[in-house]
Amino acid sequence: MVLNHEIRQQHQHLENPAYAQFRNYENAITKMPGIPRFYKENHENQTVEHVIAMKAKYSRLDNGWFSIWDALEVMDGLVDSADPDVKTTQAVHALQTAEAARRDGQPDWFILTCLIHDLGKMLYFMGEPQWTVVGDTFPVGCKYADKIVYREFFVNNPDFYHELYSTDHGIYTPRSGFKNVHFSFGHDEYMYMVCKDYLPSEALGIIRYHSFYAWHTEGEYTWLMDDQDTETLKWIKLFNKYDLGSNLLDEPPNIEHLKPFYIDLIATYFPPKIRW
Repeated sequence: MVLNHEIRQQHQHLENPAYAQFRNYENAITKMPGIPRFYKENHENQTVEHVIAMKAKYSRLDNGWFSIWDALEVMDGLVDSADPDVKTTQAVHALQTAEAARRDGQPDWFILTCLIHDLGKMLYFMGEPQWTVVGDTFPVGCKYADKIVYREFFVNNPDFYHELYSTDHGIYTPRSGFKNVHFSFGHDEYMYMVCKDYLPSEALGIIRYHSFYAWHTEGEYTWLMDDQDTETLKWIKLFNKYDLGSNLLDEPPNIEHLKPFYIDLIATYFPPKIRW
């Protein structure tokens, strides 16, 4: 059994003063009002019905065939409206995160995961609104945990009052594992669908749950965890060091200079084009 305080101990690197400036959503209320507006729309619309419909729609992977690098270049046209820390395009953020992991000598699959973790935001270029593309993720179909960002906005979500979905465990069995849970739909779940036939389980866990901050940073929803989730938590702990830490970097990466290395790395795991 993994307790909340154990999860927080595993994330002591986030207590570093350099990280204290990140994810300040209280500050965003006055200084970045677009962020609470985003979460209001997100929390009102991410219902069980919506999530199931979106999973069915995008699990078909019938939106075209193109390469991982093609998707990365598209990401150079997106800035995440839900993130109070990332001011760069998603392509720059991806390369900064990957390069930080590469400098530390992390394994190649981990560096690749850092590079591609946000590519599910291609959903935005497929016509989806940002409220179902970006932002923190959370389980639907059970009671919303207290430490979800801007939890108060759930009062306008019909599931908040549902006879079953509003109960502590809702539609789930304790210890059944996150793989059996419906999460608010966005880029994490979509990119997991795209990558599940190509990457090791450790990479897939990072991709699928890296936006699940209520769990991996705040210690909520531990009652749902199985042994695989406990292992995933260790890798997300390491990944967050690079994902958040990339925001401390001022020097933008030279994309064309780095491209040959990452093209070769991508080719180690992916064919030239994949289904999206």
